[in-house]
Amino acid sequence: MQLPLQITTRNMSLSEAAENTIREKAAKLEQFHDRITSCRVVVECPHRHSQQGVLYNVLIDITVPGREIIVKREPNEDLYVAIRDSFEAARRQLQDHARRQRGEVKSHGETPTGTISRIFPEENYGFISTFDGREIYFHRNSVKNNEFDKLAEQMPVHFFEEEGDEGPQATVVMPIG
Repeated sequence: MQLPLQITTRNMSLSEAAENTIREKAAKLEQFHDRITSCRVVVECPHRHSQQGVLYNVLIDITVPGREIIVKREPNEDLYVAIRDSFEAARRQLQDHARRQRGEVKSHGETPTGTISRIFPEENYGFISTFDGREIYFHRNSVKNNEFDKLAEQMPVHFFEEEGDEGPQATVVMPIG
């Protein structure tokens, strides 16, 4: 690791044994990706006013060239299980990233493409027509590089889609050309 491991706690203190477990597991991550720039681990015990029992959250933020990997698993009553589960998820993501870097994993097809069918600049939104005839909503904030004002009807775009409250919506819109 280029930068030293950072361990932060919130609403709790960490035993020496737990801190050593985190340090050991973080060191082992370098077996799965040899170019880790930094690793930050946050262990927290959120306040649960009306519930009994303690739940531990472990968040891991790993930086490698070209990517930031953030892992947050389900909270667990056992601190060591929460640590183990989070580091296992981090290991899998690092392995996947390393495979992609080596070209061992094929990409899942091309980025969806469509054209701007309608745009409402005053209301900060518009619609993309896909080549399969669907219409996808997008908001100004989902257009990359603040290029919403450069968009025009019939302009080709790439986009990433997810299901919103009122149907499909583009989470990222990227003008082509």
